[in-house]
Amino acid sequence: MFWFLVVGGLAILIYYVFVNPFKYWAKRGVPQDTIFKIWLKTVLDIIQYRPATDNLRKLYDDLSGKRYGGVYQLFTPMLCIRDPELIKQITVKDFDHFTDHFNFFPTNNEPLWEKNLFSLKGEKWREMRSTLSPSFTSSKMKLMFGLINDCAKQFVNYYEEQNENIVQLEMRDTFTRFANDVIATSAFGVTCDSIRNRDNEFYLNGKIATNFGEGVTGLLKFLIFTLSPKLANKLGLRFTKAEASMFFTNVIKSNIKSRELNGIIRPDMIHLLLEARKGKLKDEELEAIPKEKLTDEDIAAQAFIFFLAGFDTVATLMYFTAYELALQPDIQAKLQQEIDDILNNSNGSLTYENVASMKYMDMVLSETLRKWPSTFLLDRVCVKPYTIPPVREGEKPVRLEKGDAIMMPLFGLHYDPKYYPEPERFDPERFSDENKSKINPYANVPFGLGPRACIGMRFALMETKTVFFYLLAKFDIVVTEKTQIPIIISKTKFTLDNDVGFWMGLKLRKAKH
Repeated sequence: MFWFLVVGGLAILIYYVFVNPFKYWAKRGVPQDTIFKIWLKTVLDIIQYRPATDNLRKLYDDLSGKRYGGVYQLFTPMLCIRDPELIKQITVKDFDHFTDHFNFFPTNNEPLWEKNLFSLKGEKWREMRSTLSPSFTSSKMKLMFGLINDCAKQFVNYYEEQNENIVQLEMRDTFTRFANDVIATSAFGVTCDSIRNRDNEFYLNGKIATNFGEGVTGLLKFLIFTLSPKLANKLGLRFTKAEASMFFTNVIKSNIKSRELNGIIRPDMIHLLLEARKGKLKDEELEAIPKEKLTDEDIAAQAFIFFLAGFDTVATLMYFTAYELALQPDIQAKLQQEIDDILNNSNGSLTYENVASMKYMDMVLSETLRKWPSTFLLDRVCVKPYTIPPVREGEKPVRLEKGDAIMMPLFGLHYDPKYYPEPERFDPERFSDENKSKINPYANVPFGLGPRACIGMRFALMETKTVFFYLLAKFDIVVTEKTQIPIIISKTKFTLDNDVGFWMGLKLRKAKH
C-alpha cells in the first residue's frame, strides 16, 4: 500500500510538473505539438542543438498553413503568430490590448533596465514614450547629424592613413567600435576614438554591459533567470554587471551636472532629454502628457538602452551589410556609383539631405535587415482580455487572458518564399520603387510595429548610411582568405553572430573625385 501511494504520488507530481503545463494551448483549441515533441524541443534548446535563428525558422515552418500555434518558452506558454494580418491587428489595430513587452528576464534592482523605454509597461511606458518621441523626429536627427558625420570621417580616415593596398579587419569588432563612438558622443556627450584608443573606458564598459554570457555559463544564467527570478535575485545575478551600470549612470549624472552648472549646450541626446524634462518638447504622435518629471536616473536609463541598441544591434546591421557587399561586388559597385554621384554633385561633402536621398543605399540596408534582422522575434503581452476571432475553416475563437504572451518570429516571416521569392538570395531590388509595393509591410518588420516600434530607427539608419557613404567612397570591401563563406550562425551566442569572426578586407579605390 505504501509503495502504491508513493508511485501514485510521483505520477501525480510528474503530471502536474511535466505534462499539465504543456496543455495550456491545447485546452483552448490552439494547435500545438505533442507533449513529447515539446519536451524534445526544450531539451534541444537547452543543449543548444542549433542556432536560435534556425529554431525560429523551423517553428514558423512547422505551423505552415496556420495563422498561429501554441509554443512554450521553457514552462511559459506563448502564442506564436505567423499571419501578417493578425500581426497587424495585434500590434496596430488593437494595440491597447497588447501594450507591453514580455519580460524574458527579471529586471529587479537594475534601474537602468527597470526604467528604460523598452522595459516600462502601461501608463509609465506611455508617459515615457510621449516624453521621448520629440527627441527622435527628423528635425532632431538632423541636429545630431554633425556628430555622426564627424565620427564617420574620423573612422574612415584612420584606415586611409594606413596606406596599405588591403587592410584586413574583423568587422564585428571594427563596427562595434565605431558604433561605440557614435553613441558615446550623441547619447552621453563623451568623445572617444575607439579605433586608435582601443582600451578606452567607455568601450570597455560597453563590452561588459553587452556580455550576457555565452556557452554553459550563459545558459545556466538564462535558465535561472527564466525558471526562478527569486533565486536569481538571491544569488545576486544581474542582467548587466554592477560596475558597468554604475559607470554609465555616473557618466550621465556628472554630464548633466556640468551642463547645468556651466550652461553648456551640445546638440546631442542629453540636451534633448533635458529639454524634455523642462517640458520644452511636444510629442507629435501620442496625446499623453507626461505626469512625472524626468529624473537623472530616467535619463540615464534611456541613454543606456539607446547605447545597447547602438553598440550591438546597429553594429550587427553594419557588419552584415559589409559581408553581403563583399560577396557581391556588382551590388557594391552600384552603391558606390550612387555615392560617387553625390560627391561629384556636392563638392565632396555630405549633408543630412544627401543621406536621405540615397535610394539604392536604402534598398541595400532594407535587404540586409530582411535577411539578417538582429531582432529575432517580436513579443507582446496581453494586458486585458482579448478574443482572436476565427477566420479560416476549422479555427475556433481563441480567448487570451491578461498576462498571456505572444511572439512573432521575424526569421520565419523574412524567409518565407510566399513573401520573398528565393529568400536566401541577397537582392536589394526587392525594395526598389517598382517592387517594394509588392511586399507585405507586416511581413517586413525589422524595427517592430505600431507604437512599440523602435524609437531609434531613424538614428540607426542615418548612422549606418553615413559610415558606409564614407567607407565605400574610399574603399572596396573585399573577401579575404579568412572570410567565412557561407556564414555559420553560432549556436551558443544570444546575438546574431558566428564563432570565427567577420573577416573582410578594405581595398583602396582608385581616386575618382
